[in-house]
Amino acid sequence: MNVIPFQLLACPLDGDALHCRGATWCCTAGHSFDVASHGYTHLLPVQNKRSRDPGDSKEMVAARRRFLNGGSYQPIAEALSRATLADLPAIGSASCLDAGCGEGYYLRQLAAASRDGQTLALLGLDISKWAVLAAVKQDQQPNWVVGSNARLPVQPGTLDRLLCIFGFPVYAEFARVLKPGGLLLQIDAGVDHLRELREIIYPSLKPKRSADVSAPAGFSHLSSETVRYALDLAGAQPIADLLAMTPHLYRASAARRAQAAELTALSVTVDVRLTRFTRDGRRPEKRRP
Repeated sequence: MNVIPFQLLACPLDGDALHCRGATWCCTAGHSFDVASHGYTHLLPVQNKRSRDPGDSKEMVAARRRFLNGGSYQPIAEALSRATLADLPAIGSASCLDAGCGEGYYLRQLAAASRDGQTLALLGLDISKWAVLAAVKQDQQPNWVVGSNARLPVQPGTLDRLLCIFGFPVYAEFARVLKPGGLLLQIDAGVDHLRELREIIYPSLKPKRSADVSAPAGFSHLSSETVRYALDLAGAQPIADLLAMTPHLYRASAARRAQAAELTALSVTVDVRLTRFTRDGRRPEKRRP
């Protein structure tokens, strides 16, 4: 297994190629972006932010790190790694972006699952600086950047794989940066995902969604699989961490959150869908500023 940082970045201001010169990324127009002392690069211009500190908070990132490193979502990571590495040559190189990487758990698992002789050029991107900081502190081999899925700082047609895990897909951007024939691997919550927790914190659950999968523009649907298992959580901390790393924490009432906080044991259903899309063969276009 050989992991290297993905280098084919693009300027978030004008879309031109970025070149690394020492500890600075520069484009031909003169825009420059310094690599932080911790090793990540901030490629989210202030004019593209919707808030002063977008994305997950420092507390949410810490909760996700504790929960994921405890192995509770290991079966999801294993299924994702298998699907990502499938059909790649046993010897050779491939590039992969985790768009909404959080604290980097799934890229670390992917790197560990790769075979000897394979070289993976990895890029982790998240809109939360706290998530990217946590990621680079745990693994400095990939390239980690603060950025947005709405304007990916990546050159057109340069990625073999793109991961979107419980994230916010922007399919036009995903299609732009993937090579023709490249794969988008998307993980979404199934209808029963964390049902037992949701039954505690909501007065009623939303009706079941359709399970039909339609390919977004620029993609064709390859396959879908379900990862489903029972997860037993023991102790107040992992239950609190699970709640803190989901949107449910902010959607529940104070009374319902207090009820969940009293739990010391909980068995929940993990139910996620892993979908593989392939990028159609049209040539990707450069993103306009």
